[in-house]
Amino acid sequence: MSIADNIKTLKTQTVPKKVSLVAVSKTKSVAEIQEAYDAGQRLFGENMVQEMVEKQEQLPKDIQWHQIGHLQTNKVKYIAPFISMIESVDSIKLLQEINKQALKNNRVIDCLLQIYIADEETKFGLGFDEAIELLRSDEFAELKNVKIRGLMGIATNTDMEKQIRDEFQELKVFFEGLKQSFFRKEESFNVISMGMSADYELAIEEGSTMIRVGSTIFGGRVIKHWKNN
Repeated sequence: MSIADNIKTLKTQTVPKKVSLVAVSKTKSVAEIQEAYDAGQRLFGENMVQEMVEKQEQLPKDIQWHQIGHLQTNKVKYIAPFISMIESVDSIKLLQEINKQALKNNRVIDCLLQIYIADEETKFGLGFDEAIELLRSDEFAELKNVKIRGLMGIATNTDMEKQIRDEFQELKVFFEGLKQSFFRKEESFNVISMGMSADYELAIEEGSTMIRVGSTIFGGRVIKHWKNN
């Protein structure tokens, strides 16, 4: 199936309208992204800043670019003029730099706090306690050019369905707790970004509002054989 067919299938058969689809376009060519764009896709996620900047310069300007990979503070300035959302905020230091660069560009940049939910040391993210501490901090209260829209999490890369469900459930419960404690009056705190090509259907069942899908759209789909133990 073509990229366009894959997008159509996702949007009409498996992804509810209330769930946003981010096409993970890292390592994909400008031509492949353009094909997805021509099929109606507007949200694209990239891991590497330099790659995203180069693609942004060559592609339509109404694309909404999401930074979904680990972001170094010294790279924020390159994407601050155009980035739609930074999903991978994992420290107050990074959030302060995003705020600084957003101010320089006269923007307010949407961000998600990346929460560590996986049983893998290689994953980035804030612990539950660290996220609460960040939101309670005086440093966070001073930031006027960033907007926390919700949370992002990456589940463990495993074929154990129960473990993945449990991790997604933890993130959903934590999201609801933060909403009650810190964002009760803010309707814009409404994003739970969880689920990728291998597990997005489970994520949607557990309350995801945004999924990040690459191989299912662009090829090389990962097929999971779930185990319930």
